[in-house]
Amino acid sequence: MSSIRLLRTFSAVAAEGSFAAAAARVALTQAAVGQQMRALESDLRRPLFERQGKTVALNDAGRALVPQVRRLLALYDQMLAQPAGTEGMAGTVHLGAVVSAARPLIQATLRLKARHAGLDLHVSAAKSIELIERVRSGELDAALVVREPGPARPELAWSSLYTEPMVLLAPRKLDEAPPRQLLAEQPFLRFDHTQHTGHLVERTLKRLRVQPRELLELNALESIVELVRSGLGVALVPLLRDARWASDPKLRLIELPNAEERRIALVQRRDSEKADVVTAVAREFRGKNTLPP
Repeated sequence: MSSIRLLRTFSAVAAEGSFAAAAARVALTQAAVGQQMRALESDLRRPLFERQGKTVALNDAGRALVPQVRRLLALYDQMLAQPAGTEGMAGTVHLGAVVSAARPLIQATLRLKARHAGLDLHVSAAKSIELIERVRSGELDAALVVREPGPARPELAWSSLYTEPMVLLAPRKLDEAPPRQLLAEQPFLRFDHTQHTGHLVERTLKRLRVQPRELLELNALESIVELVRSGLGVALVPLLRDARWASDPKLRLIELPNAEERRIALVQRRDSEKADVVTAVAREFRGKNTLPP
């Protein structure tokens, strides 16, 4: 029967995407990781990887195994943890966040870790669609994502955290003017129209009844803000929770009437074994960022 150590190594390979990266995470050599994965395949009597030269990737059987392994590891970590009320929370928790929420989430996990030394918290950043799928499959225990309208998934539980209203960003050097005039006259920097934030941008433009002069389209809020700061155009963006754009000497932040809002929420599986830790992370996040319960 495969040992917990082999399963931890397999989980690391699945998370990191390669034997080399997983080796650093589990403090083994790359050769040792390969040897352990061959032993795991032998125990389970099926291949878990597709091998092409020195490149390896999970095959269908390997991908199907990931959520099962994570649940087994979570149960094992719970067995090792101290009883409630003695030494606090413990175990490994994998969290995700959209890029704009990654920093405050990391800050929240570090504060929680400082009070619970037995916790091993990992945070990764990606697009909301990818993060939700990774939570659904069990690869992540929870994630901070942009919640989009659509049919509910019964296996997922959602906790609303905060909203970010859409605002207009313009270079400070421009003369003050109404939003519609700026959007009509200045080069427009558009967020990726295929993403939910891009949909909010389009709805905002329709509400303002303006056709902008599009300069380019990007899928990175930080890059768009930097281009506006450089004086290359204007942009419609969600007002990020920790943004300091209003005090930036090179930016003008213009609030919009009846603005569309981007909703940030915490998503996790309803059957998650890490619900207590995820709740603690959310509480820490809310407390530090003065969010409503």
